[in-house]
Amino acid sequence: MVTSAQIRAARGLLNWTVRDLADKSGVHRNTVTRIETEATTPGHSIAAVQASLEAAGVEFIPENGGGAGVRLKKD
Repeated sequence: MVTSAQIRAARGLLNWTVRDLADKSGVHRNTVTRIETEATTPGHSIAAVQASLEAAGVEFIPENGGGAGVRLKKD
């Protein structure tokens, strides 16, 4: 599962605003803010946000002892 920090970092990599991510994922911008501040539980909205970020080229790196992260996929 992705973390709120990964969501924020992924949005930053793409230079997207909260509104951009909300529009692209089909969730309300307040929901994006709640996801990024851990004020919501995992569910459909987080999955939609993750899917839209991955479709834009973000790769989520799972925790492997060094911490979870994000990066842009290589072409």
